[in-house]
Amino acid sequence: MILPIYTYGQPVLRKEAQDITPEYPELSALVANMFETLTASDGIGLAAPQIGLDIRLVVIDLDVLSDDFPEFKDFRHVYINPYILEYDEDSKKETMEEGCLSLPGIHESVTRPTRIHVKYQDENFVEHDEWVEGYLARVMQHEFDHLGGKMFIDRISPMRRQMVRGKLKNLLLGRFRCAYRTKAPKK
Repeated sequence: MILPIYTYGQPVLRKEAQDITPEYPELSALVANMFETLTASDGIGLAAPQIGLDIRLVVIDLDVLSDDFPEFKDFRHVYINPYILEYDEDSKKETMEEGCLSLPGIHESVTRPTRIHVKYQDENFVEHDEWVEGYLARVMQHEFDHLGGKMFIDRISPMRRQMVRGKLKNLLLGRFRCAYRTKAPKK
């Protein structure tokens, strides 16, 4: 089932998400719905707060990039209770343009570390502890930010944020268009 994407201004996007256990009701159906929603919205990552749930759950599908990046062939992963343990201070930082399904029409350059240490559980609740680098590290940072109530616009300069203020206001008022189902904040 394709779920609506919650857009900027929805309170759940600013909440700290909670860990879940294997007993979480209908988790496998939720994960399937999140991947279906992600595909329908042409995204590469989706965090549970973006569909209105304040739980620590993220899905990432980089297979859509595999024509240009063969290393992402069949890359579809579930991250349960993920945390960034540390940022590699010795690695460089990289600036790239980011967008977000919860911020339709807004794209800004964001600087992030290129290597991070993460821990998470997979869909079988098997614990993983690993260093991740490159583009996947960027996507993880973007999606895991959602679990802490942050969005990429929180990581841009105050001047750039001022420049997108009008677009943010339009999102709050529900004045935007996009090609996927959304749930804008109530006016």
